[in-house]
Amino acid sequence: MAKKLTEKVSWVGKVDWELTRFHGDEYSTHRGSSYNSYLVRDEKTVLIDTVWKPYDREFVSRLKQDIDLHEIDYIVMNHNEIDHSGALPELMREIPDTPIYCTKKGEAIIRGHYHQDWNFVNVKTGDTLSLGSTTLTFVEMTMLHWPDSMLTYFDGDGGIVFSNDAFGQHFATESLYNDTVNDGDLMYEAEKYYANILNPFSPMAYKKIQQIKAMQLPMALICPSHGVIWKNNPAQIIEKYAIWSDAYQEDQITIVYDTMWQSTRKMAEAIADGIREASPATRVKVLNINRDDKNDVLTDMWRSKAVLVGSPTINNGHSFAIAGLLEMASGLKLKNKKAAAFGSYGWGGGSVKQISAKLQEAGFEVVNEGISTMWVPDADALAKCREYGILFAQSLQ
Repeated sequence: MAKKLTEKVSWVGKVDWELTRFHGDEYSTHRGSSYNSYLVRDEKTVLIDTVWKPYDREFVSRLKQDIDLHEIDYIVMNHNEIDHSGALPELMREIPDTPIYCTKKGEAIIRGHYHQDWNFVNVKTGDTLSLGSTTLTFVEMTMLHWPDSMLTYFDGDGGIVFSNDAFGQHFATESLYNDTVNDGDLMYEAEKYYANILNPFSPMAYKKIQQIKAMQLPMALICPSHGVIWKNNPAQIIEKYAIWSDAYQEDQITIVYDTMWQSTRKMAEAIADGIREASPATRVKVLNINRDDKNDVLTDMWRSKAVLVGSPTINNGHSFAIAGLLEMASGLKLKNKKAAAFGSYGWGGGSVKQISAKLQEAGFEVVNEGISTMWVPDADALAKCREYGILFAQSLQ
């Protein structure tokens, strides 16, 4: 059912408690998600965004319970990835002539997805749409995180920002607002969302956040397209984005490894002991890429000032799980982070050299040639790993 947010704005989206994977299998959603759509009523009525394709009929059916669809004067599509635009075809079968306001690239994407010649109205930053006593203002958010992305600002009801993917999280809750959920869980999902989806575009995000802050818009609510609505101190998430988009790091070192017969695990734990000895205040995370969720691992790498990546040598190379992680890390364009490689081998090595090269290609500053151990590390080999951890930590100071 629709949920009234303010005098003029209602939430008409879908909470998806069962979602566990997103973007195919690229992103884990341990706490589900939501597809937030909003109905704004003044003298004119506008629908802002829709929901994911699997829920298109449910969405339109529920929308009909709240409003005669022919009373919708405009549709605003802030971003047209299928989790936002998926219900458009079902909706447009009912109201085919309704104008769809989107960026020029948004129109191209909608046409590419659905191959329909709907009534598109292209908008750019600064364009407005009067609803009567209130106005919508459009702000392009190019590459946050698609070329078509934009933000829509509603100047009624104290000021509402409809931000689409910016400021969102994959987080299911029927209570909708940030002050009704566990803050630790919420902020972790917001960080994970930024690290895994928006971080590649941090330079653009940083500039856009500064622009938004300079506008000094009144904001009673920030309404993203996934997760909670920011009601209690909504500007806090804007401040977080300003920090996260500026080559973010914490005093953390993340050690990620894969292992066949536990040799590389033993190396990882010994290196961690050395780091803790040299830098007791530094948070050290030791993660098995085949046991820990890859997106959570990447979130920890994003938080870190340095990472260590280890693998046994397999077929003269490194494991496919480590290869996949490094490919994802490369795409995330992590900045201002140092790194090194480690690994075990039997009759022939190779993993450490290959991991070092891939870390460098991914934008990490590789601080040394890494460390290797033959067969199962004995007490002497583990002592060398601990010493390596000490020296690695000291190199960061």
